[in-house]
Amino acid sequence: MRKIIITGSSGLIGSEVTSYFKATDKVIECDLSLGHDLNNESFVKNFFKKNKADYLINVFALNHHIGKDGGETLLDISLDSFDDYLKVNLTSLFSVCREFARNNSKGSIVNFSSTYGCGSPIPSMYTNGEKHIGYGVSKAGVIQLTKHLAVHLAPNFRVNCVSPGGVEFNQDKEFIKRYSNHAPMGRMMKVSELNGLLSFLCSKESSYMTGENLKIDGGWTSW
Repeated sequence: MRKIIITGSSGLIGSEVTSYFKATDKVIECDLSLGHDLNNESFVKNFFKKNKADYLINVFALNHHIGKDGGETLLDISLDSFDDYLKVNLTSLFSVCREFARNNSKGSIVNFSSTYGCGSPIPSMYTNGEKHIGYGVSKAGVIQLTKHLAVHLAPNFRVNCVSPGGVEFNQDKEFIKRYSNHAPMGRMMKVSELNGLLSFLCSKESSYMTGENLKIDGGWTSW
């Protein structure tokens, strides 16, 4: 039985992944809704001292939700809001990965980037402002962080990254249509479609894979 720590375990993707792995494995949940503040380095250190695991799946992140952007563009956003994305999506992620490695003799880490870490959001996708630049910049950083950790923690730890496309979840019909028209698969992702890939990365079947960024985006970034 695998022992897996899932950070961001109560979010849209996190709750699906947690439910999936709980059916067969021992899962240790970590989420802000459970009182776990991963921006607090002292908490992170104490959490990983107490919780050993074979695998770490990092789903937690600060994201920007459709329809709640307030019409801001990159010319309008505050530098504080930009810093918020870097703090959560990069600095805190590094802290979490480092403490997992510090407190285990071996293991495997799966980080989450995004298609927007691989290329810019398409302006025409958004009708009220734009996707916050801090999100894409921080998610691009996740890919580089993954590569750095993969090299420097090898051979005892493997570190890989998953870059999902848009997951369908309560977006308005027009946005879903615009997104689907751009995706070669003709639709948004179902959240359950991540489970198989994550199970592969958290197994001996991927024992020689490290430092990779695996896109699962319906062909979105293939244009």
